[in-house]
Amino acid sequence: MTGQLDLAFAAIRKLDPARQEEIAIILQMLAAGADEDLTPEDEIAIAISEAESARGEYASDEEIAAIWAKHGL
Repeated sequence: MTGQLDLAFAAIRKLDPARQEEIAIILQMLAAGADEDLTPEDEIAIAISEAESARGEYASDEEIAAIWAKHGL
């Protein structure tokens, strides 16, 4: 493992477990060479969304209604 990677993991270990989980998913995607059709920003957004879902964090009914209203639906 490189020195930079050691430093990165040391910093990650100091974060709360939920954030560590998000970063772990992102790192796994990067290491596996995730779908090349997605931008790096897309991949990160998907990884964060998957981590939130795994923790049971979903949008409230009010948040969903606001999104629908924003788009005239």
